[in-house]
Amino acid sequence: MKGLFKSKPRTPVDIVRQTRDLLIYADQSSASLSDSKREEKMAELAKNIRELKSILYGNSESEPVSEACAQLTQEFFRENTLRLLIFCLSQLNLEARKDATQVVANLQRQQVNSRLIASDYLEKNTDLLDTLIAGYENTDMALHYGVMLRECIRHQTVARYVLESPNVKKFFDYIQLPYFDISADAAATFKELLTRHKSTVAEFLSKNYDWFFAEFNLKLLESTNYITRRQAVKLLGDILLDRSNAVVMTRYVSSRDNLRILMNLLRESSKSIQIEAFHVFKLFAANQNKPPDIVNILVANRSKLLRLFADFKIDKEDEQFEADKAQVVREIAALEPRE
Repeated sequence: MKGLFKSKPRTPVDIVRQTRDLLIYADQSSASLSDSKREEKMAELAKNIRELKSILYGNSESEPVSEACAQLTQEFFRENTLRLLIFCLSQLNLEARKDATQVVANLQRQQVNSRLIASDYLEKNTDLLDTLIAGYENTDMALHYGVMLRECIRHQTVARYVLESPNVKKFFDYIQLPYFDISADAAATFKELLTRHKSTVAEFLSKNYDWFFAEFNLKLLESTNYITRRQAVKLLGDILLDRSNAVVMTRYVSSRDNLRILMNLLRESSKSIQIEAFHVFKLFAANQNKPPDIVNILVANRSKLLRLFADFKIDKEDEQFEADKAQVVREIAALEPRE
């Protein structure tokens, strides 16, 4: 007879609803409840989040079922489950935080009726993006919020919001935080912001050129921290060598201050910084409309530059690198001083 009264298996919608109820409990936790009661509820919440993850990612026994994923996603964004999960994340234990982070990351990719409904939800709840960005100031939450934020940036509307918000300026400071794992995570998010959505990035850089590159040069390229300089010069190359940013690139390589910074980076003892700096420097050399002050700086430093490039080798053979170097040497050797 026992078999007749087995409890009905919970649907994805049931699990989301129960998770939401438990998150509301965690958020408004009453002081009158005993510690053991609270512990029991938080354990139940962690179990539910693990089940949500299992539905979205599958497990060792089964692949995810698209219908179940769609039901879960629809219910998750029907009400404020994402908001509750973000705000209650700090109350979860480490394993549950990791599971929750993976759930939020996966939901950014889930389509319901061919729509990414996470994008629609975030467009109406942009304050959550401000919360995720500010997470870099909390050492316990930074890496979880950082993963969530990068996944949210997959949506072009989200990336545009972050780029156009005052919060984008905070990344120049987050990248310099003294905690390596957090500063590296902030740098990864910054790179994603500035490389994923080409048209949005090109528009942002054109509109914000002056302050953006002033900060980029001062705080990143001229940082006292080796890793910051290395990441920054690599990112600068990725930005300027992208065809979408051709107008910005032309403007950047017409500045004597920018040339001075790149020439200093070429003289670094670090081979990896030198190589990344070369990929940007070659744009200055290749510019067929060099302003007179750029030409004159290159002419004044010609012998030093040619000597540097004569000894400039990379560890493995690279025909493209050698061809680029030969072209730069030709360009510099042929320059005439300008009035």
